[in-house]
Amino acid sequence: MFVRTVYATGDPAALDQALDGLRAEAVGLLAPQPGYRGFGLFADRQLGILTLGSWWESAEAERDSDERLRGRRAELLAPFAGTVTTDVWEAVVAARPVKAGPGAWFRLARFDFDRAQGDRIAAAFREQALPAMQRLDGFLGGSMLFSVEDERGSVGGLFESRAALVASRGAVAGARARAVGAGGVTLRSLEEFEAVVLDLPKHA
Repeated sequence: MFVRTVYATGDPAALDQALDGLRAEAVGLLAPQPGYRGFGLFADRQLGILTLGSWWESAEAERDSDERLRGRRAELLAPFAGTVTTDVWEAVVAARPVKAGPGAWFRLARFDFDRAQGDRIAAAFREQALPAMQRLDGFLGGSMLFSVEDERGSVGGLFESRAALVASRGAVAGARARAVGAGGVTLRSLEEFEAVVLDLPKHA
């Protein structure tokens, strides 16, 4: 599975306009594309950040959809975005949510890693960190994404509410510290976002 992410920053006062446009159009634009497997839109309203991710069954499906949709995506972001960064990742571990209702929140950790240790890092997340997260109250799903060529990765976790996300901070911090302590990983950022749109097709 491959994931295209967009990270945009701008004036917080203009964020709602961009969110409204993406909420109205994004799923309708993405869902008919071959290989589409899901979409999430997340926001930090206070700082003026939006990030979105679309999931694709193959690298080819991701590339083809981007060629078709990047123009309209730029138009939808234009009223808000002062900066836009687009990346493509491979999902090396994914426990995707079956469903998520209104009020969900998302935690995103970005890191650098040693590609020689990529398999070990993914296995540790799959076999240790993810099962521990799945035991947390309100945890809905999580994934680890790699850009192996760039030696960059991210871990995302979705929770049913902000309260559940806040309550999980201590336990997740411990798991994160153990992962970094095992070597091969350098944490670069940690952020939390409101989930604005989640599309989780059953066939995904």
